[in-house]
Amino acid sequence: MSEDPVADLIGRIAGGDRAAFRALYDTAAAKLFGVVLRILNDRSEAEDALQEVMTRAWLNARRFDAGRARGMTWLIAIARNHAIDRLRARPPAADGDEALAVLPDAAPGAEAQAMAAGEARRIADCLGRLDPARAAALRGAYLDGLSYEDLARRHAVPLNTMRSWLRRGLQYLKDCLGS
Repeated sequence: MSEDPVADLIGRIAGGDRAAFRALYDTAAAKLFGVVLRILNDRSEAEDALQEVMTRAWLNARRFDAGRARGMTWLIAIARNHAIDRLRARPPAADGDEALAVLPDAAPGAEAQAMAAGEARRIADCLGRLDPARAAALRGAYLDGLSYEDLARRHAVPLNTMRSWLRRGLQYLKDCLGS
């Protein structure tokens, strides 16, 4: 065994030794995780990056030259380069006014507002043609969210009568708006 146990493990991995790969993971994973975590600053992404670094180490073990670098140095270079590649692949972060410029405007446009205003006028006209109590019941049910029971009490009518008012009122609105 040489002075560099990590280099020895990488040499065995180059020959396809899975036990050496497990030993290398146990030996180097914590340090490599620290390197990628420091660069990426995101634990979940660092965990993914570590797995990719170890896969690269397995696939590229034949390229390792113990005469040029120590084993851990080689692994850290792989981890650092991979983490930097991941950083570069991230979309650029927008801040301040730039961030606001990228957000879609949820407000309806001028055309949609004009159409909505026209529809609101048509609905108001149709509701104006209904008996005032029935129009109030429709507004209470569909605009104020009142229950059938609340509306029946408010208008002093039986529950089934209120259901009939609402059903017939909706049918009238449908016919009125359809013409």
